[in-house]
Amino acid sequence: MKRRNYKHYVRKSHRYLGIFIGIQFFLWTLGGLYFSWTNLDEIHGDHLNHKSAPIIETAAMISPSEALSSNSSECKSPDLRSLRIVSILGDTFYAVACDDGSGQKTYLLISTKDGKRRESLSESDARSVAAASMHEQRPIKSVELITDDTMGRHHEYREKPMPAWAVTFDGPEEPTAYVAATDGQIHAMRTTGWRVFDFLWMLHTMDFAGRDNINNYVLRAFSVLGIVTVMSGFLLFAVSSKSIRRIFLAKKIR
Repeated sequence: MKRRNYKHYVRKSHRYLGIFIGIQFFLWTLGGLYFSWTNLDEIHGDHLNHKSAPIIETAAMISPSEALSSNSSECKSPDLRSLRIVSILGDTFYAVACDDGSGQKTYLLISTKDGKRRESLSESDARSVAAASMHEQRPIKSVELITDDTMGRHHEYREKPMPAWAVTFDGPEEPTAYVAATDGQIHAMRTTGWRVFDFLWMLHTMDFAGRDNINNYVLRAFSVLGIVTVMSGFLLFAVSSKSIRRIFLAKKIR
């Protein structure tokens, strides 16, 4: 049987590594091309909805302390985590987040006019908020309430306030406006373009569950194998190059 030298094994290792890693290199390059050739504002759906007008404080608004004191049974000052003014369907509210002591947050919407608490957004409210935000009138295709436990296919709305209403419109790009039930604001607008972006981003990070963890072991392993593949290519060139071989032979003769 013919004895195989080290060149054979270097060549074979590089060939199979190239096929295995080459697929992922192609996906990384494909994703990079898409990321660099797309407009992020369009990917985010900024061209579909109106920008919120700034809220101007007026003398008719009660103070935040007064609003909290009238709802002290729900949220006490030491438990306050955040407070901001939001506009919902023409009315302004203090959107308050309080810690209930167990790490969970309690959300309140308190009117800036009379300090009365507003209930979380209903489906009807979410429809109105989403429709009012769009530049163009579009028919609503579906509305769905999502929570951390019932997220399902709505993984595109991640690390955002929950629960939320997913209001999907008919027409080009099938945009979905995600309206948080806790503060009545649209926290994300997702379109077909964004979904393609997200899919390619998943292939880029190789985080097939959460999509955003770039410290996962699969990505680390492929990164190391990528370096090994490149190094094996350099090694294959070195052991196969006649020029390099002549240089070494010349040194030996000397």
